[in-house]
Amino acid sequence: MFQIQAFVFNFASENTYVLFNEDKNAWLIDPGNMNDQETNLLYSFINEKGLKIQKILLTHAHIDHVLGLQWAFNMFKVPVLMHQEDKEVLDMFQISGMRFGMQLEHINVDLEYIKEGDELDFDGEKFNIYHVPGHSPGSVVYHNMNQKFMISGDVLFEGSIGRTDLYKGNYDQLIDGIKNKLFILDEETQVFSGHGNPTKICFEKKYNPFFKS
Repeated sequence: MFQIQAFVFNFASENTYVLFNEDKNAWLIDPGNMNDQETNLLYSFINEKGLKIQKILLTHAHIDHVLGLQWAFNMFKVPVLMHQEDKEVLDMFQISGMRFGMQLEHINVDLEYIKEGDELDFDGEKFNIYHVPGHSPGSVVYHNMNQKFMISGDVLFEGSIGRTDLYKGNYDQLIDGIKNKLFILDEETQVFSGHGNPTKICFEKKYNPFFKS
């Protein structure tokens, strides 16, 4: 059984996740830690639990989801998985930082590109990957069917969806992707979003105002 620990980091109240199992193997998802206090909190949890970070996963590459990426890569020396369509967004990291008054270094990590249809293996547990662009061109969702949960990034939130007014955003594309890729899944599937509280597919299908007919 997986356990999921969420940390709320940086100026955007972004959710960074540590996903781990009883063997203490772990994935770090969307490291958004931006200062020493946040980094120490994240590292202390990983260290005290004795977790072994095997992969770093990105749902997408907007600045608030990758502020701790270079630290995480340097610390754990494991590959960073992301969709190739968001490489351009990742390369805009320094420019994005300037918009928030931050002087940031270029991110230099070992990337492995993933795409829809790929399966990730976590000690025998399978994760499906869905490419759901619209918030960003390479936004992906990681879905574990067995335990009925997904890490959705900024695709789907409790009662909302990701912004589509950012670079290469597309409202119709995002709505279509959620309807045809996420809303067809088991309705009890938990959704761990990039911001805010967890939710469920059944709740969003019924109450999310973006999908009211």
